[in-house]
Amino acid sequence: MFRNAVDSGQTMRTTLNIEDDALLVAKRLAAREKVSLGEAVSQLVRQGARGQASPAAPRQALRGRYALLPARDEVITPEHVRDLMEREGI
Repeated sequence: MFRNAVDSGQTMRTTLNIEDDALLVAKRLAAREKVSLGEAVSQLVRQGARGQASPAAPRQALRGRYALLPARDEVITPEHVRDLMEREGI
């Protein structure tokens, strides 16, 4: 039954439990591409399946919801943050 639905191009409904960071990526893709969340998840799964043959990219460490940045030789000050926010228009 699954193979027939896939071969005929039909979509299948299912429930997934995904982590918050993966959901955020899918939601951003859906908004950017103006597609449904389901289509965005499908695109991301296909991209991952195609990239399976290549070595996996190292994952960034997460602390809560935020990726940790690589160590730097400078201390980030509030002035750095303000400058960046001005440049980014935030």
